[in-house]
Amino acid sequence: MILSSNKQIDEARQGEALITKGQGTRKLFLESYGCAMNFSDSEIVASILDGAGYSTTRNFEEADLILVNTCAIRDNAEQRVRGRLRDFNAVKKKNPGLIIGVLGCMAERLKSNLLEEEKIVDLVVGPDAYRDLPNLLQTVGEGHKAVNVLLSREETYADISPVRLDTNGVTAFISIMRGCDNMCSFCVVPYTRGRERSRDPESITQEARELFEKGYREVTLLGQNVDSYLWNSGKAKKEMSEEEKQSGFTFAMLLEKVAGVSPDLRVRFSTSNPKDMLDDVLHAIAKHENICKYIHLPVQSGNTAMLERMNRGYSREFYMDRIAAIHRIVPEAAISTDIITGFCGETDEEFKDTLRVMEDVRYDFAYMFFYSERPGTYAQKKYSDDIPEELKKSRLAEVIKLQQKHSAERVREGLGKIHRVLVERVSKRSEEMMSGRNSQNTVVVFPRGELKIGDYVNVLATECTLATLIGKVV
Repeated sequence: MILSSNKQIDEARQGEALITKGQGTRKLFLESYGCAMNFSDSEIVASILDGAGYSTTRNFEEADLILVNTCAIRDNAEQRVRGRLRDFNAVKKKNPGLIIGVLGCMAERLKSNLLEEEKIVDLVVGPDAYRDLPNLLQTVGEGHKAVNVLLSREETYADISPVRLDTNGVTAFISIMRGCDNMCSFCVVPYTRGRERSRDPESITQEARELFEKGYREVTLLGQNVDSYLWNSGKAKKEMSEEEKQSGFTFAMLLEKVAGVSPDLRVRFSTSNPKDMLDDVLHAIAKHENICKYIHLPVQSGNTAMLERMNRGYSREFYMDRIAAIHRIVPEAAISTDIITGFCGETDEEFKDTLRVMEDVRYDFAYMFFYSERPGTYAQKKYSDDIPEELKKSRLAEVIKLQQKHSAERVREGLGKIHRVLVERVSKRSEEMMSGRNSQNTVVVFPRGELKIGDYVNVLATECTLATLIGKVV
């Protein structure tokens, strides 16, 4: 799987694939952009509004309320959201009672622009204020604009059972923490999502258990940096003493606890920061067959000086040590990454170091972007965005070409092997075929036969495309 920035945003849109939930008389159209955390947040929003009398619809033209859950990571995403809001405002001209709102990271960052200058929304709600939506909607109903973008040190939505949107009934997200304490110089997330705080492990495990009982067979534990998950009496990590940190419930412990729900419940997680991925996490993965052997470990750059400018908290050498530890402890693991080209001051030699890391690791998948300056970040304040866009794009093209080569090689290595696959859906290309993923996150396609979604099946891989294994059930 290779996703450049534009394609990632395209594939992230979910507005036209919502299920109807509840018996509310008012209709909600909810569309999400960006990361998996946004999709998880949308499910929390749907649950809150279900209790307020809204049921979801796939058709925005029949909606009483349209909410767009936004991403502020790249300017491209923000421009797409603005275009979408213009589409929705065209509908509002025919239906003046329609309420349009913006949620999430872009909402927090651009509240005044959206409400007062562009006047394209009625409602702006930040990631920590979703519980306030019913009150804010009442304010809008009384003829006023409404906004709540206050950040919280406590909010985790742990007590809310999410409405599962756009789901196959087999795989689901579970948010285990919110916010981020890593102040990467290029990233706006700490400013839009606030400080890091973790959920009670009991609530996470209970959510996983309930999902399994409803027929789900895979959960993905979500956080901006899951490896720094730490629970101790509900305190934010920054507020814990060293003694409380030492006695806290760690991510490795959480992985094992969720894996213990059932051997038939697969567990994935995203995303990791290399500086926090300790060996205890790797040993937990190796110990449990149902913890997937797939690790997303963003490198961003292969050059230590560049990593320092990015404030990533690790060197090239430290990163490669973590790669070596993965190979040693979980030798069958697939590894994916994030890469940014054209960050401030990137020299030819620094860029070549990124290519060298790619050659050394040979990632299975990668998410690849050229640098997009975000207002309010440390990089925007302190560094010059001095790499011409044409050079950023040419370097990105070089990275994509190399990753395509490595991805194809890694997929071919799966030929002739038997893969345990969770059946997730009917293949897009043929109703006679089914598809799912193996533990390493590679898509596998195989004959449908009598199989049902949610089954586990062993597939002997006999053919492949550049990104997919094709085989027969054995």
